[in-house]
Amino acid sequence: MNVTVVGAGTMGAGIAGLCARVEHDVWLRDIDEAILEAAHDRIATTFESAVERELMTTAERHEALARVETTTDLGAAADAADLVVEAVPEKTALKREVHEEVAASAPEGATLATNTSSLSVTGIAATLDRPERFVGLHFFNPPHAMDLVEVVRGERTAKATERFAVDFVEGLGKVPVIVEDAAGFATSRLGVALGAEAMRMVEQGVASIPDIDRAMELGYNHPMGPLELTDVVGLDVRLEVLKHLREEIGERFRPPQILRRKVRAGKLGKKAGEGFYIWEGGDPVRGTK
Repeated sequence: MNVTVVGAGTMGAGIAGLCARVEHDVWLRDIDEAILEAAHDRIATTFESAVERELMTTAERHEALARVETTTDLGAAADAADLVVEAVPEKTALKREVHEEVAASAPEGATLATNTSSLSVTGIAATLDRPERFVGLHFFNPPHAMDLVEVVRGERTAKATERFAVDFVEGLGKVPVIVEDAAGFATSRLGVALGAEAMRMVEQGVASIPDIDRAMELGYNHPMGPLELTDVVGLDVRLEVLKHLREEIGERFRPPQILRRKVRAGKLGKKAGEGFYIWEGGDPVRGTK
């Protein structure tokens, strides 16, 4: 299958690498060559880690990496695609613009998908001529390690498109769950609610950042606490999701002030080296305030 991924950030690069590992031919597109180079390096590092853990051979690593092509030309990236997965920032207008351009270049039978974690799939597809070919594919970070993918049905998503999406996800070795196009879907709505409450507990001095996370890890068997997870996802991403859910659902999703302050200061989490934790060598070393 020919898969085009638009947006070469953390999620886009992860999705592209995952597709290449199962022998899809991948075009990864972004507007900046430096971003594409960094994404290709990130994919190579992920593959090398898989070799070290004996999850793939050195030959398989080389073959998978060779299946990933990068470009700044969206038309060239999409013109032979069977599936286009958009993974650009969480702005409806931006996503619509990308998909309108994709639709002008992709084959008539191509399926278009968005990796949005909370925005309306129906709303993103509203300006397309063929919204029945549009679906949400919400991957989780990091895509190669997380088993779940939400398949989000827009109001006009065709059953054939839904089936295609489910088959694609299963072909990646992931588990699809089908959800309706409700604000925050299933996972983001629950996840950000827990994360936001953990932030308010920090503001109120209920416990330290590491102890709040440890309580959820040991008391509720969560593999990662809500504040460390916020750092991994990105504080800027969590803030945008909370803003959207507040508009759609109500004041219980009001973003905590500590989150707003950290985002304004550029403390965006793991990718920035600091969020609710200080990060060194890819690991959280101590909590912040």
